Parts: sequence; structure tokens; C-alpha cells
Amino acid sequence: MKKGETVTVETWNNGLTLARRFMVEARKVGAHPIMIFEDEDTYVDSVKKAPKDALGKMGRHEYELLSATDAYFFIPNEALESYTKRLTPEEVDQSTSYGDSWYEAAEKAKLRGARMSFGFAGKELAMMLGKRLEEITTHQLKATLVDFGALKKIGRELESHLPNEAAGVLTSAGGSRLEFQFEDGDGVQLEDGTVDEDDVLKGRNMAYLPPGMLRKNVNVASVSGKVTLSPTLTWRGMIDDAVLEFENGGLVGWSSSSKSSKKRLDSLINDQQQENERKVSAVSMGLNPLMRYGYGEDRFVSGSIGISGLEFTGIVRNGTLRADQTVLINKGKLAQ
Repeated sequence: MKKGETVTVETWNNGLTLARRFMVEARKVGAHPIMIFEDEDTYVDSVKKAPKDALGKMGRHEYELLSATDAYFFIPNEALESYTKRLTPEEVDQSTSYGDSWYEAAEKAKLRGARMSFGFAGKELAMMLGKRLEEITTHQLKATLVDFGALKKIGRELESHLPNEAAGVLTSAGGSRLEFQFEDGDGVQLEDGTVDEDDVLKGRNMAYLPPGMLRKNVNVASVSGKVTLSPTLTWRGMIDDAVLEFENGGLVGWSSSSKSSKKRLDSLINDQQQENERKVSAVSMGLNPLMRYGYGEDRFVSGSIGISGLEFTGIVRNGTLRADQTVLINKGKLAQ
């Protein structure tokens, strides 16, 4: 932030303490902050009582606020707590359908924003991970204090080894081998904790904190083979292990040695009613050396590999990833 810039701080109940501190720090540098506070109880009550055709829409005053904002600091709510316990899936979809409109307005305003991922954590997530909520939030906040410049350097170096249409190979536990082709075009995104002029130009206005991930789209139809997943957190709970099998881009088989994990996996995959939607669309590489596994953000752990495109992002902890002849990640560690 710079002196004279306008700053909007948006928080829910769980982030109010940090939001207050952020307001103070913004004023210390001469910026002009304003806070939006969303009370969870009020939000849930209002969603249940509002006319259905009024839900999920942004008001003119919110569009105008975004257009006048230079920097946006967002602390989200405990997603699992509110959305699975207090609102129906239909109410969630209706009340959050403004998402695309918000990002379009943010892109038009050329604002720079940061999203604090610790806000998504709640008691339900902590129970899934077998940790105290304070442990999770404290770890994520500490992992935010990573060297952003070093992350950018690592990310750009990896990106330089990802030419368009490069052949990708991911090997994981049990000799599983997944082959695919990285997509042609600009389907690559670096989460390095900053929003610079290039990010704004490309409409990538919001950075994740803690940061540390490089994501590259893949040619969906090119994905074939097997991948063995490590413990993976999903919105239905933990999947302790899983093997996914793909053929010509489509998911053709899945299994888990754990009965409870198999049940969750079945539920997640069967939620995708159309079989032609069960595909891998991107592969990610974790970059953050301060993040550890088991704190709700495994995609960002240095050396992790993420498989996205299904109803969840599958995590591979000790895998090896190649692009053409270049090793990007070797047995769970970033190649030097």
C-alpha cells in the first residue's frame, strides 16, 4: 500500500481481530481504509428470509466501492461451518452467485487484492485434520511470512521449463504413472503472494495468502494412466488414500483401501452426474517452504503436486513430475 491509496477491508467474525490491525497499519502508511463487516448470524438469517430473486446480486453501491478501491484485503468466512450446517446447498448457490460479477468489477477497477485463506478454517475443518483450530490458523499466518521474491523466482524458473504442449509425466506411489500434455496457450498461473502490473493486466486481481503455487492447464483429452493420491482434504472430509485411473482424458476407475475414504470418493465423483465431466484439467506444484502438510492448504506445500478438475484437488506428496526431459519435482522435492 502507498500513501493516498484507498483500501477496502472485508471480514467476517473470525477475522475481525486481524482486520482491525490491518486498518491501523493502512493508516500508518497514509492510506485511506474502510471496513466491511459481515456478521455470520445476520447473513444466514437474511439469506433464509430474502426473496430468492434478490439473492446473489451486488448492489450499485458495492460496484461503486470496488471502482474506487486501489487495494482489497479479504478475510473469508468458515466455509464448512456455515455452508454445510446452516444453509442448504441451494441457498449457498443462490447467495454466492455474485462471484463472477465481483471479479469482473475488480478487474475493471484494476484493484490489487489479497485473500487470507485461514478464514476458511473452522472447527469442522480442524476436526477433519485432527488439530486445534488455533494451530491451523497460526500455521497459515506464519506461512504467509514467506519471502515473496524468492517464491516468484522459483515459480518463474519452473514456468520456463513448461513450454506449450510439453509432455508431462507424473509418477506416484506403487509405480503409478500418469501421462498428459500441458496445454498450449497462456494457461499458467503463479500464486506468489503479490499482485503486480502483469497480474492486473491479466485479470488476476486477488492473491492467496499464504502463497506458493504454480498451476498449469493440461490438454484434457491427453490424460491417461494412474495416479496414487496421498491424504487429500475434500469438502466431504478426508480421503486417506486413492488410486484414480484415466483413459483418453476420462476417469474410468477409482479405489481406496479405506472404507470411509471410498465412500467419500464415491460420493464426490458421483456428484459429477455427467461422466464426461470427470477429468483432469490442471496440474499444480507447491512452492512454499514454510507450509507443512495437514494444515488445510496442502496445494501450497513445497514439492506437493495437485491434480484438479474433479470435485476436489487430489494431492501427491512424494511424487515425481517431469515436463519433456526436465524433472520439476523429484520425490516430493522441488528440483534444484
